[in-house]
Amino acid sequence: MMRSLWTAASGMKTQQLTVDTIANNLANVNTIGFKKERLEFKSLLYETMQTASDVTQGGQPVNLQVGHGVRAAGSVKTFSQGNLERTEAPLDFAITGGGFFEIQVPGGEIQFSKDGAFKMSINDGELMLTDTNGYPVIGTDGGPMVFEGTVLPDNIFVDELGNFSYNDDGNTVDLGIQFQIVQFQNVAGLKSAGNTFYSQTAASGEPIAEADNGDLDPSQIIQGTLESSNVQAVEEMVKMIIAQRAYELSSKAIQTSDDMLGMANNLKR
Repeated sequence: MMRSLWTAASGMKTQQLTVDTIANNLANVNTIGFKKERLEFKSLLYETMQTASDVTQGGQPVNLQVGHGVRAAGSVKTFSQGNLERTEAPLDFAITGGGFFEIQVPGGEIQFSKDGAFKMSINDGELMLTDTNGYPVIGTDGGPMVFEGTVLPDNIFVDELGNFSYNDDGNTVDLGIQFQIVQFQNVAGLKSAGNTFYSQTAASGEPIAEADNGDLDPSQIIQGTLESSNVQAVEEMVKMIIAQRAYELSSKAIQTSDDMLGMANNLKR
């Protein structure tokens, strides 16, 4: 069987994965806090048909090798800053910098997000800050952010470090609540968990709380603002066209190899 059939088939598979990745990016172009993804590729094994050797001994100066195609090596998130969109909503927050919000999902696990579109939920007569799924947002005390008394969202103010205060008839009252903002040594090692959540892995390392580590470059919290997706629609469309053309070329190579096999089979006739 001709090598080109399998080599071209591997090219078609990887380009299909590329189109799948681009389609997911475009589908999330309006998702708050979404980070675009790209694929990385590696060549497959090479078959050495002749090895370079000393030309003075009758050898040749170069190798004769044939490659066996391509494979997808991994998918990488690009954590560049998305555009900041002003909403004026008091419970909308954007992070500028490398920080993430901590969210407690069902089961007690902590996951991480750039999506700061938060809501207030009534929990046992108290107000609790949650995400749009109703999952609690975590504060620096390690627990959900709960507001006691008759706190109105429109009177809540948050500074750049994530400290909450309250306007009580013109008097500013410190609520003693602060966002738990964390960073990672290897942010590319985070695992996407859906719902714009990320899970820590052995590759990402443990989360580092900004409030407890003065060596970190602190992120800034902007109230009344959301960070939009960092997907550039035009850029993704260009990548899709390139992937489509590469897919067509690989399919053409399969067709050409099939035609050559057909010619070889017809030689005996």
